Amino acid sequence: MKRIISVVGILLFTIGLTACNTMSGFGKDVERGGEKVQGAAERAK
Repeated sequence: MKRIISVVGILLFTIGLTACNTMSGFGKDVERGGEKVQGAAERAK
């Protein structure tokens, strides 16, 4: 039983790390999109 709990814990920890990396990448993508919108707004002035 302890072994199963350990394996599940490791899997959850690994998934958590993956999710953090995904959210970080998503934040960078949103930031780049915002920069492009801002650049287009500046050119349209």
